[in-house]
Amino acid sequence: MTLNEAEVGKEYEIKELQIDGDEELQAFLFSLGCYSGEKITLVDKKKNLVVSIKDARYNIDPDLAALIKI
Repeated sequence: MTLNEAEVGKEYEIKELQIDGDEELQAFLFSLGCYSGEKITLVDKKKNLVVSIKDARYNIDPDLAALIKI
């Protein structure tokens, strides 16, 4: 499933990033600590998603969240 389908407050493990050759996007996500095997928690879900990765919180849009498989 994708991050868009996650439950608020629950911790997940990132299984895969479906980026398909977009090295700039991959580098951006990696700089946030978002890569396979890392833990991610959905903190809030309204228009955008607020996620916690390695004790930091980030606001990501649903299009980006759809690329993160958990």
